[in-house]
Amino acid sequence: MNDELTRQDIEKIKEEIEYRKAVKRHELLEEVKRTRAFGDLSENFEYKEAKRLKNQNESRIRYLERVIKTATVVSDESAPDAVGFYDKVECRFIELDRVQTVRIVTTIRTDALNGLFGKDSPFGKAILGKKAGDICKIAAPAGEYSVEILSIEKGEDDGSIPLAGY
Repeated sequence: MNDELTRQDIEKIKEEIEYRKAVKRHELLEEVKRTRAFGDLSENFEYKEAKRLKNQNESRIRYLERVIKTATVVSDESAPDAVGFYDKVECRFIELDRVQTVRIVTTIRTDALNGLFGKDSPFGKAILGKKAGDICKIAAPAGEYSVEILSIEKGEDDGSIPLAGY
């Protein structure tokens, strides 16, 4: 794995693990017990679903613990006039003549549909460290396209960017 994460990412992961262990695990175990009482387990969909959700929670805990164990901690600091983690960047896609506001995040928070691009994505690699006015070339499966950095609003990890996952 070896994800590159910020200290804030690791803290968020630890919070999620703690919540899943202290709260969610107990709730899901109670649901398994409740649905087990419905009778014949071979035809008890509620019981099977409760077990599936319990197992999904345990799987997520193991995954997050493994992410922390194998992570490399990176700094989220950047030059005051350059694109860094969590900054709101207004970009113009030159070929499309479309403007979009995006943020560059660590891989565990990537959500391209909501404008959160991972630093290791072609888009993230192209604009990270660039300044307003710069034009970046980005390779994509459909061909190369150009993006102009219009403005950069410095941001920080305020906790509003969720971790990817279920």
